[in-house]
Amino acid sequence: MSSAIDLSGVFPAMCTPFDEDRRIDFETLRTDAQRLEAAGVDGLVPVGSTGESATLTHDDHVRVVAAVIEAVDDVPVIAGTGSNNTREALELSERAVDAGADALVIISPYYNKPEQRGLVEHFRTIADAVDLPQIVYNVPSRTGRNIEPDTAVELASHENVAGYKAASGDLGQIGEIAERTTDEDFAVLSGDDALTVPVISVGGTGTISVAANIEPERTCAMVGAALDGDYVRARNIHHELGALFRGLFVETNPIPVKEAMQIRGYGPARLRSPLSRLADEYREDLETLLADLEREPTEVADAAEGDR
Repeated sequence: MSSAIDLSGVFPAMCTPFDEDRRIDFETLRTDAQRLEAAGVDGLVPVGSTGESATLTHDDHVRVVAAVIEAVDDVPVIAGTGSNNTREALELSERAVDAGADALVIISPYYNKPEQRGLVEHFRTIADAVDLPQIVYNVPSRTGRNIEPDTAVELASHENVAGYKAASGDLGQIGEIAERTTDEDFAVLSGDDALTVPVISVGGTGTISVAANIEPERTCAMVGAALDGDYVRARNIHHELGALFRGLFVETNPIPVKEAMQIRGYGPARLRSPLSRLADEYREDLETLLADLEREPTEVADAAEGDR
């Protein structure tokens, strides 16, 4: 492998901000990347599902990745480069490498619903051609096909397949993959904020997180506590963030998180069609839970006070 990357900790799945004409707002994108880096995250993941990759052109992908790399000083940038077919995913991966990405996260091909042997061939084709650490992304609710444990374990033996983003909701399956790849240099990352602490408890190394866009410090504290084995503190922060975890998925991601970004002043809520703004019935609840998070004492604040 041409380079290694530490896949432990918190990696926000970044939003892609748009201006009034639905063009990429690069100034806001750079500012947001710097905000997250300053909050202590361990890396950034642009142009994934949360970054509306499905509505971005290939040139958009590359420009977003390059802008995030340019904006930050000392955190790795893991580019989303998946597609519904192998040729496009390979092209996006190669272009992300040229843009300077440190690693890739590659969703399994959606809509086509390949068999497990097709998934192995797809990921191996990219791993053979692109000498950069790659994270296999399993999210059956979007792709229509689960990456089975045997498939994940087989892929883990490839020197360029460095990790697995788990968003199946099946903790038993996630734990099995962590168990069976213990002897590999292979990270299992939660792709579901509500399951981050449980995933770490069965061998996970961190999270590619939607909620970290809104509460990066708390998310880092929660993951850090879990990785240190302090599950009392990790659980307490998990409970502090529980309403946020639920609120960010009342409609299709990234609709709620973009609304939350606007409420917090981090970026506009604009999305590209066919996604639409958060329904009015959910907006007031989201505003309330965000305000509650700002008002309430936290495990993070308590720890900081104790260090003084």
